[in-house]
Order: sequence, then C-alpha cells, then structure tokens
Amino acid sequence: MLDQPKDIRPGEELNEQELHQYFLEHWPGHQTIKAIQQFPGGYSNLTYALTTNQGEYVLRRPPFGANIKSAHDMGREYRVLTRLQPHYSRIPQPILFCASDHVIGGPFYLMERVKGVILRNQPPKGLDLSPQTMRKVSEAAIDNLATLHAIDVEKTGLVDLGKPEGYVERQVSGWIKRYRKAETDTVTGMDFLAAWLPKNQPPDNQPSLIHNDYKYDNLVLDPENLGQINAVLDWEMCTVGDPLMDLGTTLAYWIQPGEENPLTMGVANLTWLPGNLTRQELIERYAATSGRDVTNITFYYAFGAFKIGVILQQIYKRYKEGHTSDPRFAFLIELVKVFGKQGKRAVENQ
Repeated sequence: MLDQPKDIRPGEELNEQELHQYFLEHWPGHQTIKAIQQFPGGYSNLTYALTTNQGEYVLRRPPFGANIKSAHDMGREYRVLTRLQPHYSRIPQPILFCASDHVIGGPFYLMERVKGVILRNQPPKGLDLSPQTMRKVSEAAIDNLATLHAIDVEKTGLVDLGKPEGYVERQVSGWIKRYRKAETDTVTGMDFLAAWLPKNQPPDNQPSLIHNDYKYDNLVLDPENLGQINAVLDWEMCTVGDPLMDLGTTLAYWIQPGEENPLTMGVANLTWLPGNLTRQELIERYAATSGRDVTNITFYYAFGAFKIGVILQQIYKRYKEGHTSDPRFAFLIELVKVFGKQGKRAVENQ
C-alpha cells in the first residue's frame, strides 16, 4: 500500500558516480549509494528514491529539456522547506542542495523520505477506500489547507518567500503569457479564459502562505489512519499571496463523480470516489474553518482550471519537441482542452 519507487525511465538516469562523489564532499556520514529508483507519479519535476548507508532519501531535479526556470527552481523549493520547518511539521526534512548542473545535469536537492500512502489515479492494491474513509481523507485535506493558510507569514518571516501585493493580477498576466509561449493548438476554452480572467479580477485577499499545487498526490497519508496527513510534498510553486488562488487550483483538480473519464483520470487523484466531499462542500468547509469570504470563488476556480491547462500545455510542448519520450505526455493536449472547457463552463453557469 505504501508509495513505492520503480525502475528509472529510459533517458532519465542519474550519474551515480558523480552523485556519490558529490555526497562524499558535501554530506557528512555518506559512504555508499546502494540503489537508485524513480517514483513514477507526477508530470513535472523528477523524483528519485535513494538508498544509502544513512537510510532512504528522496532526490528532486527538474525534468530533462525544461527551461521554465521559475517552475523548476530547486533552490527555491529547498529554501521553502528550510524556512517552513520551524512553523509547519508536515514536511520532509531537507538535507542538502546542489545548484550546479555538472553533477547530474541539473540542480537538485535531497530530503528525507516520508513513507506513507499517496493517492494517485489508481487505488493502491489492498487498500480499503470506503466512502467513510474517503470522507475522512477529503476533510483532512481541506482542513490542512486551511491550516497552511492560517500560518502568520509576518510573524514567522515567511512573507519574504513572495511578493503579496498585486499577486492576483501578476498571476493572471503571468500564466496567460506562459500559455501563449507554450501554445501548440487552438483551444477555445483556454482562449476564452485568457480573455475573461483579466477583466474579472477581484481585489487581493489578506495574503498567506500558499502551496499552489495542493492535491491528493502531494499528500503522504498515514497507512494506519488515512485521515491523518504525514507530509505535504512538492513545494516548488509555494509562495505568499492570495489563499483563494490556492483553493481555486485545488478545486480545479477535484474531479467529481460523473466527470471522470479516461482523460481526467490520468491526472485525477481519486476525488471522484464515493464519500469524497463535493467541490461545493469543500468550499463551505474551507470557509467555515478559515473564516474567509468565498463569494468570488468562480473566478478562483476558473483561474485554477486555466493554470492547470497551462502546466499541461507546457509539458505537452516539451513532448512534442522531443525533449521527453514519456508516453503519458502524448495525450496531454486533450487534457488542456478539458480544463479549458471546465473553466469556461463554470464562468457561463455562475
């Protein structure tokens, strides 16, 4: 049931000898690398499992062929974990960071491996995901998001991780630019959102720490109690800004019963299983727990759908240009259309 690594995909191997030498020079106590495997999930940064004489660890590096520095900033992700550690316990302990491209072909960082269950697009074998269990998981997920947003960024000094003023406007314009740069096909829904979002921006809410990619497959759950979150992963896009932009992304990833299909199930995280809170129930529970006004939630959901569409479009462009041969990426243009359509539908039905 635990999330397990597998053999490394062809073309994504690490230079074990160079890595070992780097560890000898920069990681006290290191002696040997016993094994390197790869976690198969995720569409962005590459994640490897390392077994060493000091135990099991996780290495993160950017995808091969990526040139989107802000989206694959290993130093930033390592800094976020380091700064967050005294104030939030549900994160892996960061171990070391390497800024050089000369060791394994790109910057990377090492962190402790937190073992547990990760809910991806297929239920782990032997795991009972009853409606009662999924309700507890979904409640824990949204409550934990509210907890993250309640961290006082001023008192903790975490405010330095971002630029909260003008966050919504900056995000909207930035993601539209990213989309146009990565565009390969005409997608009606994405074009609609790119025109609608700038004209319908609400004012910024009180800023908070935001994860920016908060969903089931970034949560490590306690195998003895799936309603307990052991760790939150993938902090590469963490910043300080409007927390409802964070909630909007989570809602956009939240595929409900009846919306699952061969396309969406490729990125869905079992939120469609019976027992999960609906998107509306998530909104209501978040509002009650956080005390925040969610009146303009349609805007944040539409933005979340657009942002996911852009991320998928960027990955699809890398695949189309031959920078990766991962067969999962071939169908991503269809998913771009799905998320564009979902965002457009939400705006038209509000």
